[in-house]
Amino acid sequence: MERNEETNGVHLLPLGRMPGRDPVAFSLMPDKAERAKLAERLDLLGLPKLRFEGEVAPEGRGDWRLSARLGATVVQPCGVTLEPVTTRLDEDVSRLYLRDLPDPGPGEVEMPEDDSVEALPGTLDLGEVMAEALALALPAFPRAPGVAPGDAQFTEPGKTPMRDEDTKPFAGLGALKAKLEKKDGED
Repeated sequence: MERNEETNGVHLLPLGRMPGRDPVAFSLMPDKAERAKLAERLDLLGLPKLRFEGEVAPEGRGDWRLSARLGATVVQPCGVTLEPVTTRLDEDVSRLYLRDLPDPGPGEVEMPEDDSVEALPGTLDLGEVMAEALALALPAFPRAPGVAPGDAQFTEPGKTPMRDEDTKPFAGLGALKAKLEKKDGED
């Protein structure tokens, strides 16, 4: 098995012009600067660890299959409190690049059942595959420990936050009725 050596942050495989049909192993471990750029691109607070390893192997006569493992530690803002939330991600990544991908034609197109199938690119950018896999693996609504979805309270400092009951149109009628009954009893 041939080992692909990446240089200068470029992780390109010219699949259309690969000499031979041997599998190509790869291992991407972006440095601190590359992780910072990717964290900014994905709106992360931090990306302390990132590794993408696997191989691209021939599949049939002209197609290629990518099989890899993505490992990352990401820091995102909590969806409720905005406090930093650290999450460990370990994901299997699989893509099948087809030389003759059927053209869906004009008009409406339904999503295919197998979303790992793509058209064979002339050059495969492993860094972009890694970035896409990371973006898809991110938690959509990260939560800090002990924070429930309904715990958000937004108000000016020194004021009482509004509760759900306060937004209901008849919420204050009970208090008004009690106040009027108390006033009637004093007369």
